[in-house]
Amino acid sequence: MGEDKQPKWKVSSRLRSNARTLRRNSTGAERLLWSELRQVPIESCIADFVCHAARLVVELDGGQHFSDEGEQADARRSAVIEAKGFRVLRFSNYDVMTNRAGVLETIATAVAERAHTLTLPRKRGREQDSDAGTQNQ
Repeated sequence: MGEDKQPKWKVSSRLRSNARTLRRNSTGAERLLWSELRQVPIESCIADFVCHAARLVVELDGGQHFSDEGEQADARRSAVIEAKGFRVLRFSNYDVMTNRAGVLETIATAVAERAHTLTLPRKRGREQDSDAGTQNQ
């Protein structure tokens, strides 16, 4: 069970070091959510917070994200992350600071929705064969 919560791709030591630096210099909004969620590298990006079990990424965006260039960069990052099968939720730092309960409720709703859409592992071997035989009787 624990193995499907871990990423299956390699992360360079440089990217891992950058993630640590970002955590040390995180914003107030990022610190508020840090205890509930994990920041990890995904491909060439460092996702602010990731829930592997729900394949969900939460990104917190400060003011620099709201320029045309910032929005384009965010769209590229989201595309890379979504290509790995994750859903990306974005919140502004202001939202987290002024409406933390609403942000957490939105995240909880997304986790619940993802739990319903993610497929469970299929039974293998004799159990699967006996289940199939029971259904045919």
